[in-house]
Amino acid sequence: MTQKVFAPGKIILSGEYAVLFGEPGIAIPSSQGITASFEANASREITIKTDDSMEHPLWKKYIHDLIEHCQKIKQQGGTLTLSTTLPMGKGMGSSTAMIIAITSALLGRNEKNARETENTMNPGNSGIDFAVIWNEKPILFTGGTIENIRFDVTSLDGAALIDTGQPNETTPELVEWVKSRKEELKNAIREIGDCSRLLSKGASPLTIFPRHHRAQVELGVVPEVVQKLIEEIERTGGAAKVIGAGGRTGGAGMVLALKPPAS
Repeated sequence: MTQKVFAPGKIILSGEYAVLFGEPGIAIPSSQGITASFEANASREITIKTDDSMEHPLWKKYIHDLIEHCQKIKQQGGTLTLSTTLPMGKGMGSSTAMIIAITSALLGRNEKNARETENTMNPGNSGIDFAVIWNEKPILFTGGTIENIRFDVTSLDGAALIDTGQPNETTPELVEWVKSRKEELKNAIREIGDCSRLLSKGASPLTIFPRHHRAQVELGVVPEVVQKLIEEIERTGGAAKVIGAGGRTGGAGMVLALKPPAS
């Protein structure tokens, strides 16, 4: 018998980093995600099959460590096949989606197991990625409290995801860097929280994203090349923001770009 599960990625519309300090954030599940299929056999080892996007040594180690963690909970054997339509390591929750997909395939859909695995594999996480990916619904996340919300997805009609490249820093590194500068960044953190509050009350992303983007620039997580990209988008009447941890150097992962309003 084959157990097959799908875990979506996530798109944070507002709240990056600010959720770490109790400010609200809004996230929606993406249509892209990770699929895990497990076919058990009589052995006590798990054979892994992945697509090419997971062949990077860091991803191979992450998957190996994740399976090892699951084997400590339930020793079993079989073949685990992984595939993804999600950009890996670029701000769309791929590490958390991987955890939920693999734990659900190997251990059954159990929120406690999955959440404990997330906290083990991704220590210091805010919880927003897990909440939106697990629930597969738009959420308002505030200080660990999850509220399902109605979000007008038509406000994202015509939106595009732009891959700006892999950041040179890991998300945990960026999180610790931002945390170490909490006091000097308090205005930017508050501004991001205000953006979430306004979006939750129905404000247009076209008016909110420029404010949010400038606050992310103040945090220092939008490399100059990505700032220039977003400036060009804004010149056309559109709006855009980094939708994950971003980066200090290199790329900033995925940017969500909104087209100009209809004239």
